[in-house]
Amino acid sequence: MPVFTASVEIHLKPGALDPQGQAVGDGLRSLGYAGVREVRVGKHVRVQLQAADAAAAVQVVERMCQELLANPVMETYRFTVTRDDER
Repeated sequence: MPVFTASVEIHLKPGALDPQGQAVGDGLRSLGYAGVREVRVGKHVRVQLQAADAAAAVQVVERMCQELLANPVMETYRFTVTRDDER
């Protein structure tokens, strides 16, 4: 069965509080980066999985995102899936 790698980017929805982003922004400004206006911090998750084909891998990763990787109430996500022998 082929092996695929999913690269998942997860970000807070606009308007959701981002205390980690705020702390990073404050730190950057304290280091002299006065032009920094807003920082939003997200997550990057890489998953290797076996699936019958690319379509099946996409379906599995979509379910992973909905069930565990992202909180759909306050986060958005997007992902790419590549077959490992295509890398």
